Amino acid sequence: MIELNIPGRGSFSLEHLVMDVNGTLALDGVLLDGVVKRIGALRDRLQIHLLTADTHGRQAAIDHVLNLQAVRIRGGQEAEQKAEYVRHLGAERVAAIGQGANDALMLREAALGICVLSMEGLSIESLTAADLLMPDILSALDLFEKPLRLIASLRK
Repeated sequence: MIELNIPGRGSFSLEHLVMDVNGTLALDGVLLDGVVKRIGALRDRLQIHLLTADTHGRQAAIDHVLNLQAVRIRGGQEAEQKAEYVRHLGAERVAAIGQGANDALMLREAALGICVLSMEGLSIESLTAADLLMPDILSALDLFEKPLRLIASLRK
């Protein structure tokens, strides 16, 4: 668990990290360099959840490398499925990371929504739904290693 007290926003007890896969953690179905190490470092504090439509058909390999089992999102109403997943976990305990249009509702629903700029780009919907924009996934994951960065950026 990661405890945060952000002036002007309140206290957060984050237990879950929910992330999109393709475009966020991976490019063209291949994990980005540094992602495995960063996710491994967070496992002792956060439960890691991956949500994917498995666009490139490579999720089984990603699951194996990360030693996780991603939740497959069905085609159609993908954004709502991701938001519902966050609500089911207890949105007030969830940090979410994504960049695609189908991530916007999950970013808005989560206690902390982080949008990342990726090689696939980022959707305006996700950008406006997020609490914070990070230049890449590694910088976003580093926030949980150094949570004072979150406080510095989000305090009012």
